[in-house]
Amino acid sequence: MFFDVFGSVKALMKLDSVCIDNNVFRMHYKGTVVILVAFSLLVTSRQYIGDPIDCIVDASVGGDIMDTYCWIHSTYTLPDKLDGKIGVDVPHPGVSSLTSKSDKVKYHKYYQWVCFVLFFQAMLFYIPRYLWKTWEGGRMKMLVMDLNCPIVDEDNKCGRKKLILDYFLSNIKNHNFYAFRFFFCEILNFINVVGQIFFMDMFLGYEFTTYGSDVLAMTEDDPLNRIDPMARVFPKVTKCTFNKYGPGGNIVPYDGLCVLPLNIVNEKIYVFLWFWFIIVAVISGVSLLYRLATVFGPQVRMYLLRAKSRLSDQRHIDRISQKCQVGDWFVLYQLGKNMDPLIYRELIQDLASRLEGRDTV
Repeated sequence: MFFDVFGSVKALMKLDSVCIDNNVFRMHYKGTVVILVAFSLLVTSRQYIGDPIDCIVDASVGGDIMDTYCWIHSTYTLPDKLDGKIGVDVPHPGVSSLTSKSDKVKYHKYYQWVCFVLFFQAMLFYIPRYLWKTWEGGRMKMLVMDLNCPIVDEDNKCGRKKLILDYFLSNIKNHNFYAFRFFFCEILNFINVVGQIFFMDMFLGYEFTTYGSDVLAMTEDDPLNRIDPMARVFPKVTKCTFNKYGPGGNIVPYDGLCVLPLNIVNEKIYVFLWFWFIIVAVISGVSLLYRLATVFGPQVRMYLLRAKSRLSDQRHIDRISQKCQVGDWFVLYQLGKNMDPLIYRELIQDLASRLEGRDTV
């Protein structure tokens, strides 16, 4: 009984929803946004509920004070010490004493900002969807008018089809602005995902663009002699220096070792994001090439409309394609996504007849 009710509710929700975009568009505002928000919540829970940093320091400096200071003011590693033999040359990768002022020091300040940056990125991925939804203004939902349901009263169906035909014929060749705003949002999606790859690269100290490929290459190296790129970008053990006045009034530096358990989560998150962003960028780029083909290729639009309305006579599709511009094609293609196939076939047939009637008048 429960499953029958659940199935009925799900079917009603599906009928009530209207598709105003495509699968590639949904990869940005649904898939990527959900992933980024989930990762942001995961990091937040580890950062503010758990213990994100633990520092070992001399007893004269309280452990809690050192933890708070190093979390706020950053920690550091020595990049030249990443390839030392652990337990012999260095205690941990990138951790060693400073022997001279010329030693390279890499400071790590990103970890306290990761949860906020991930949430900010999720907001950026939703902006093109918000723009398109605002510009679209519910036009497709008003045009469909419940014709996505296969069981419709005949009188209501005829009346609604007539309204769609009257609207379409009175606004034919005036839909280009509507379509190009959607195409603009598709370009924004591509610019956004590529821009965010470089943004994360800057955020992680220009290590992100090669991060995933370096991790893959590491798996093929000798486990005893390889340099872990995850330890370079997200070190689990770092150093921190706390300066304090000594008994004589002199400044005494206290060196501490800091363990960052939060980076165990961060390194996995950014490996996944590297692959996900590359996949989304490539698919979005291919989608833009497809969009260019639809804008500048009337034959491509005709073939796509044929594929969307397989039940219709090809002569009707050809006649409509000859009379419609890219904006009109886009509206018809979107209607084909949302209407019942049998009703859509009747709509195409009636539209072709009325366009032919216009030519004979």
